[in-house]
Amino acid sequence: MDVAAGVLAPILLLAVLVALLAGVLVFAMMLYAQRRGLLDQPGRRRLHRLPTPRGGGAGAVLALALGLLLLQLLPGAALPWRWTGMWLPALLLTALVGALDDHRGLGIGPRIAAHLAAGALLALSLWPQLSPVLQPPLALLLAAALVLATAWSINLHNFMDGSDGLLAMQVFTLALVFAWMAARSDQLPLLALALLLAAALAGFLPFNLPLPRAHVFMGDVGSGAFGFMLAALAFAGVARGAWSLPAVLLLVSAFAVDAGATLLSRMLRGRRWWRPHREHFYQWLARTRHSHAQALLAYLGWNLLLAIPLALWAQRDAALGWWLVAALYMLAGAAWWQGKRACRRAPRRHGNRHAPV
Repeated sequence: MDVAAGVLAPILLLAVLVALLAGVLVFAMMLYAQRRGLLDQPGRRRLHRLPTPRGGGAGAVLALALGLLLLQLLPGAALPWRWTGMWLPALLLTALVGALDDHRGLGIGPRIAAHLAAGALLALSLWPQLSPVLQPPLALLLAAALVLATAWSINLHNFMDGSDGLLAMQVFTLALVFAWMAARSDQLPLLALALLLAAALAGFLPFNLPLPRAHVFMGDVGSGAFGFMLAALAFAGVARGAWSLPAVLLLVSAFAVDAGATLLSRMLRGRRWWRPHREHFYQWLARTRHSHAQALLAYLGWNLLLAIPLALWAQRDAALGWWLVAALYMLAGAAWWQGKRACRRAPRRHGNRHAPV
């Protein structure tokens, strides 16, 4: 990577400051949640056994937002103002809707409207990269697809935030991979953005890892916001040519297949697919093994052994990228199906823990 140390050093310093600030703010949010009684109670659809504060992700989101503002002061690393000016409101809107849902519950209508608005802001921010290379009808169709994909990313990460450390580790890991690919393609602003995203999660993870249990949950305020930010980073990198769309799809394969297959399964069986449930594979795995750590390691292992190596391969061989996506998603679908069958056959000393709800 041809980047002067004098430019990279301030980025690393800012990332360290974001991580430290995130840790302080997450701790403060944990105390706030305890005082306000914002506790997730153990229940039939939940995996934890003790009341646990929720909404700690707000601290990491605020640290990231401040980091994005300070990044604009670093010459050579600043994001385009069009990006920052649209991403920050979208990030904070998503976090605000999540915070309201954490505090008093919010209907699906306002949540989806906010998520689509965040997706629209992301699409508008990337419009200058879309419109010059595509005819207007195709550019508009791609922008609409981008809106829907962003809303899906927000909801996907909300769905997958149900086991200690799982979501935070996923976003942290992928942010580091994006940082590596940005460095390889000499995209300094994208490198800085990815490092700040990883730093915000680094400040949150010590409170959320199953060691032996999480001390605070991210909450909808964090899961949706980080789902948006990961989508913004991923799609901006594709627009800038830093990485390919197949590489992105390979990296998100574990979460995409678990969330997508579970949602499709519930819809086909006539379940209320928008309601909370316990049918994701990670939920079955954590209950069967009686361990959040084993569920976390299973998804991390998938990323380290399959998703990340194949994504880097797709970067080197563009012609092979979509074939790798097809192969990995078929493998992930088979693993999801067989994994659930194995969980059903596991000993059930306390009744059928995997009955659909």
